[in-house]
Amino acid sequence: MNKYYILIYLLCVCSFGFAQKKSLKYANKLFANKAYIEAAAIYKQLDDSPESLEKLGDSYYFNFDMKKASDAYKKLFTNYKDSLSSEVYFRYANALKGIEDYDTGDQIMSEYSKLPENTPQFIEDLKSLVPYNYTINQVKSGSNVGDFGITYFEDKVVFASARNVENPKYAWNENPYLDLYQATVSEDKNLENVEPFSEEINSKTHESNATFSSDGKTMYFSRTNKKRIKIGEEKIAVVKIYRAELVDSTWANITVLPFSSDVYSTQHPVLNKDNTKLYFSSDMPGSLGSFDIFYVDIYNNIGYGNPINLGSVINTKQREQFPFITDEETLYFASNGHNGLGGLDLFMSKNKDKKFEEALNLGHTINSGMDDFGLVLKDSLEEGFLSSNRDGKDRLYAFTREPNVQTYFVEGQVRDKNSKEILPGSLVTLLNEDGSIVKQIVVGDDAMYKFETKPNTSYKIEGHRSFYIPTIEDLNTNEEGKIEFDLELEIESYDDAEEIVVTKTDGYIYIELENIYFDLDKWDIKQEAANTLDVLANLLLKYPRMEIQLGAHTDSRSSDSYNLVLSNNRAKATLNYIVSKGVNKTRLQSKGFGETLPLVNCGDNCTEVEHSINRRCEFIILK
Repeated sequence: MNKYYILIYLLCVCSFGFAQKKSLKYANKLFANKAYIEAAAIYKQLDDSPESLEKLGDSYYFNFDMKKASDAYKKLFTNYKDSLSSEVYFRYANALKGIEDYDTGDQIMSEYSKLPENTPQFIEDLKSLVPYNYTINQVKSGSNVGDFGITYFEDKVVFASARNVENPKYAWNENPYLDLYQATVSEDKNLENVEPFSEEINSKTHESNATFSSDGKTMYFSRTNKKRIKIGEEKIAVVKIYRAELVDSTWANITVLPFSSDVYSTQHPVLNKDNTKLYFSSDMPGSLGSFDIFYVDIYNNIGYGNPINLGSVINTKQREQFPFITDEETLYFASNGHNGLGGLDLFMSKNKDKKFEEALNLGHTINSGMDDFGLVLKDSLEEGFLSSNRDGKDRLYAFTREPNVQTYFVEGQVRDKNSKEILPGSLVTLLNEDGSIVKQIVVGDDAMYKFETKPNTSYKIEGHRSFYIPTIEDLNTNEEGKIEFDLELEIESYDDAEEIVVTKTDGYIYIELENIYFDLDKWDIKQEAANTLDVLANLLLKYPRMEIQLGAHTDSRSSDSYNLVLSNNRAKATLNYIVSKGVNKTRLQSKGFGETLPLVNCGDNCTEVEHSINRRCEFIILK
């Protein structure tokens, strides 16, 4: 009987293990087909393996459930951290930021980026940098399933929505496929008279993100391929950009753009003011990250140039999507690769001299820890719409904005040029272009400094510390007051810069020169001594802030009092000679030590060599 029960037990264990493998295989198949909700339901019932936990976290992450995603990633990190890819670190950090756990999120993101992360401080810093503050309200649209990607069209708006329950359901989130809708906007910025945009445009797959020519007769929009293709381990339905023409009140001549493809996506089109450029996002070959922003030139409204990547000022190794270009060619876009609050954040970049400037995060009044994207501005540039999943679903938000009363800063840290160690107690000075002092601070334990600046202004910034060579950097603010966000000052110590400067075991910093000899009972500067002192004078002229002590020592012959007077006279003579070479007397101290500090303590039995060693001048740097 015992053998019988053992056999039954083993069969049960084997069956359970087989079922686990079968379930994992099926969950992986769902995951590869982007059926994340179904996949998550299976993964959470499986044993906590690295694969099941990672894909469970990803399934929640891709559907904006950041609490569940972070819980799954936490288990994954607790047990398998050393074997995880960098992308898992990135998603875990953003999931944590999505639930506003900035402490842990910043720690994980720092491990991912190899750079210090401090989101609360970043949010605080942006308050003085952003050009606008935003007031945001969720738009009522008559649907609760998800709207996004809104644009202005004549006296209406056009947006994407999953509200058509007759459409097939999308396995990713189990919502209906997207269609384009149009609506009017009420005074309180809610959507009214919502109706499908066009039966010629909407199909049984996704349509979204329309953009219209200035005359309203041409539109571009995104449409997902019906057929999926396998790329790597996943089956993907790529997105393409289509063009349509308004003919007798009907959208016709619907054609796919020539730079779209069956093996990569092109999406989120937007036209510039004169309809000569089409901006879009894509993961085409040559992209820096998972999605980049590109543009193509449009010729005679029908021809297209080659796609041009906007480069590393805009694009990162992560996602840049949903471009919008103003009449003044300021680019707004969404990114999770630039420094942000979590998920996709909204950024802006001005076009100056045909080049886009460094991207600026729009700040906490418009961005959240979740995905914020799809910003569009009305002609006045004082109001518009954006999309966000900050409450767990894609929704439309209306905003107004007003100029921020900005304060501009330059900030950084003082470090040793060679060791790179921070230097607390250093003096940092902000100077006007003419050299006049704007402000000075002595840096604290973190060696950080911060100064308020003005736009379109030239400054100098100086770092100084005792026993170091002052360093001066030029800086210029642009019309927005922007400068390098972190200007690090690296200053070099005298003993690193000059071979004749040496720090000795007694803790003092000496200038080591050939010994200066005086005639017996004399203090006149002889020619040989003058040649040596010229080296010292030149060093002092090279470093105008260096201050030194000139110390004269005698041998032990003659009385103590006599030697003290003699050494003082020799020290003063040395000082006067240095002053005669143009060095300000206030930088020099002279002191005679007599026979009190011999180098060779030989008492009354000194040889001539030992007497000569004790008979010397020493030069100690005071600051």
